[in-house]
Amino acid sequence: MTANHHKSLQASPEQVVYAKVLEKGMLLGLGLILLSFALYVLGIIKPYIPVDQISKYWGLSVDEYLHTTNIHAGWSWVGMLGYGDFLNFVGIAFLAGVTIVCFLVIVPVLWKNNDKLYAVLSVLEALILSVAASGILGSGGH
Repeated sequence: MTANHHKSLQASPEQVVYAKVLEKGMLLGLGLILLSFALYVLGIIKPYIPVDQISKYWGLSVDEYLHTTNIHAGWSWVGMLGYGDFLNFVGIAFLAGVTIVCFLVIVPVLWKNNDKLYAVLSVLEALILSVAASGILGSGGH
């Protein structure tokens, strides 16, 4: 029983690949967030909302904030990447998308190990996450 228990604690090949990609993606995403934050804080890239005015928006609901600042919900932030306070969304979106990449990179490993059902499920999971994030179905895409 001890040998079986010990064997069950070993990571499978696809788990190792998933974890390696997730780790690299997390580090890259964190780097992007830190870089974009530094560009914002150091004033290298002008913000959409001036730093000295941020506190006046804190008490607003999301709808009030978006209306008052003339910001549109969803993926409109992509068109505002020239502003320091929106540039940090790149790192956040990248981190959110790493899971999709992880599901896709394990597909060849699963297929090679004859886990075809799990390979198909991984592709479907990546597809579902991509559609949900896109906002195509009217879910907001964030």
